[in-house]
Amino acid sequence: MRKQILKFNVLVAVLVLVIVVSLGFTSTKKTEENVHNINRVTKPLAYSVSLEDEDVEDIIRTPFLGKSFNGFKEALAFKESRGDYFTVNPLGYMGKYQFGASTLKTIGVSSSSDFLNNPELQERAFIANLERNKWVLRKDIEWYVGRVFNGVKVTESGILAAAHLAGPGNVKRYLRTHGVSGFADANGASVRYYMRKFSGYDVSHVKANKAARI
Repeated sequence: MRKQILKFNVLVAVLVLVIVVSLGFTSTKKTEENVHNINRVTKPLAYSVSLEDEDVEDIIRTPFLGKSFNGFKEALAFKESRGDYFTVNPLGYMGKYQFGASTLKTIGVSSSSDFLNNPELQERAFIANLERNKWVLRKDIEWYVGRVFNGVKVTESGILAAAHLAGPGNVKRYLRTHGVSGFADANGASVRYYMRKFSGYDVSHVKANKAARI
């Protein structure tokens, strides 16, 4: 009788061990599948912009920050330089936001080398230029936001992004001619393109400042 009980106990122990090992294997397999699924990119990490006319590499590599001000700032920087503080393009535009020397002088930066090697200074320059452009375009923001020119809805962030590209004077002409007077840089980027690409970000806290300087 004792031998039968012992055999029964051994059989139960073996059965329990088989079940535990089986469950452990299944759990590990599911964990591996979950990790694989987490790392799989199923949708572009974009800034809520259309794929039309977009560089596919931009969309795949751009981090998602939504429509916040940081989203606006980093999306614009990524488009300008892939976010590289220390780059200079063939036309001499510098840094993360690709500033020209004349614009830097306007906002109080006299040394291009100091600017290029100082990320904090570049961030301050971006804000100062943004504030100055908003002051120059304050009436146009009031008059034209919400209207549609060349199939693109005008937004404040789109206006400010286009001003970073083309200068506030060119954006003013574009808006006041209802999109007839255009502008494109050496790479073919236009006021319309920037207004579409950077539409709808929250730039409401940016102050219009005529005297914005570093």
